[in-house]
Amino acid sequence: MQSARLFNFFSWVVTGFIVISLLGFTFWKIQPLESPSTPEFSPTTAPTAEAGKMPSLTSLSAPITKGIPRLVSLKTSIPEQARYYSEEYTVRSGDSVFAIAKQFNIQPETLLWANYDLLQDSPDSIRVGQVLKIPPVDGVYYSWQAGDTIEAVAAKYKATPDDILDWPGNDIDLTNPEIKPGTYVMVPGGKREFVQWIIPTIARGRSGTASVSGTACGGGPVSSGAFVWPASNHYLSGNDYWSGHLGIDIADGDSGVVYAADNGVVTMAQSGWNYGYGNVIMIDHGNGYFTLYAHLSQINIVPCQGVYAGNFIGLAGNTGNSFGAHLHFEIRLNGGFVNPWYVLP
Repeated sequence: MQSARLFNFFSWVVTGFIVISLLGFTFWKIQPLESPSTPEFSPTTAPTAEAGKMPSLTSLSAPITKGIPRLVSLKTSIPEQARYYSEEYTVRSGDSVFAIAKQFNIQPETLLWANYDLLQDSPDSIRVGQVLKIPPVDGVYYSWQAGDTIEAVAAKYKATPDDILDWPGNDIDLTNPEIKPGTYVMVPGGKREFVQWIIPTIARGRSGTASVSGTACGGGPVSSGAFVWPASNHYLSGNDYWSGHLGIDIADGDSGVVYAADNGVVTMAQSGWNYGYGNVIMIDHGNGYFTLYAHLSQINIVPCQGVYAGNFIGLAGNTGNSFGAHLHFEIRLNGGFVNPWYVLP
């Protein structure tokens, strides 16, 4: 009886041990294996390559467990809103029509057309303290006159009636499109002709035209085939070349030296207003090219005098219709105008 009880006891102990062992083995099998530690990639631990070689595949085989952090930008970029109405701008020292137009992202022509009462289509008429109208887009900013019609104004400035009616800044009631005289209206994309104040091209006598002095010039130096800069500085101090300004304004302070841009014969060396050019020199280079030097403070040559590239011919200044001392420089070819940037070195 006693031995039977001992047998039962040991049987239960063995059975319990077996059950616990099986449960433990099963629990161990279903647990995920711990991932081996992997190196973090950083400027000091990232695998490097020998010069001229890509890193080996084995050096990149370890999985990357960390993501690349994303930097948060606290600055919000707000796109520039379109302008629909004109603004006013007061001219400051150092301003030019070209620079102001660029600042407001419009063409110089647009700025001149909107301010004809002040500038008379001449970019050199700009003065410190002037208050200019700045149109919102390129085109003609027009003061409505009594008797005007939308169709007539649109045709005058090479636009369509819808260009005027649909521009939000004009605030036109489409059910009753009446515009009061004196109201400024934007004609987007509109164009008109310029009033050009230009000294006629004057050639040496052998081409059949007398110099400005009235005396036909004889022969003389002929172009070398290449231009040189007419001033020591090679950058602008005012207006660039464009349809309303047929030359460039070179930075050359008051009394800065002016040089002949190429060999030729002087056909004009004249003081005075001269269409707003002030004291002005013109040189015929004998190959169809002419150069003009304006707003001078001093002229050091005379008509019919022969000059060579780099010769001293005068001093820069602020005469005529000029805003600040500079050299206004033009290049003409057979009576037309050439952008000086195309031929200057």
